[in-house]
Amino acid sequence: MNDYPDIHTHRGVEADGFRIISCSPDDFAPRPGQWYSVGMHPWSLRGEVSQEAWERLQAAVAHPQVLAVGEAGLDKLAEAPMALQETAFIRQAKMADAAGKPLVVHLVKATEDLLRVKKVLMPRVPWIVHGFRGKAQLAGELLRHGFHLSFGAKFQAEAVRAVPLSRLFIETDECPVPVAGIYARVASARQIPLADLCEAVRFNVQSVFFH
Repeated sequence: MNDYPDIHTHRGVEADGFRIISCSPDDFAPRPGQWYSVGMHPWSLRGEVSQEAWERLQAAVAHPQVLAVGEAGLDKLAEAPMALQETAFIRQAKMADAAGKPLVVHLVKATEDLLRVKKVLMPRVPWIVHGFRGKAQLAGELLRHGFHLSFGAKFQAEAVRAVPLSRLFIETDECPVPVAGIYARVASARQIPLADLCEAVRFNVQSVFFH
């Protein structure tokens, strides 16, 4: 594994090093040596999901190069009704649990809904809120409920300092900046050596995605 693992990116083969490429079931076309997460994003929901779409997702989740389910999510700003989003999210969360693979969560202004669902489902696998941009208080609430948090190019320094290294990931998402630059900024915000941050995230990747 390279020094700067990127656990959530939409960039393909042009990027270097270890990364988990996020895509939809329709776009999933695994290439040798690549790792993926596959899911139905709440922005993509246009009505009830067809059985064929669920079957494509189920087949992708079972693929050995797929390390996680998602991103699945709850987003109060998305066009899809929250009831539809929640139904799709729960089904994907159950897929993740059945497959023994972590769930990558897209969360926008729906923390209470997410916590309610998690309390009901009591998942066995880790749930990772990706691209976390919230304040330290929200980070603390999610941590108390067992979440991991992944930080991209836009983060609040107080929040990134509030997360134990054992629950922290780093990603590029759709940002074009090199992931190494995000690592450097997170290490600076936490006032720790860059090497220590890299070692911690590599350990987290190994324990969460390759357990």
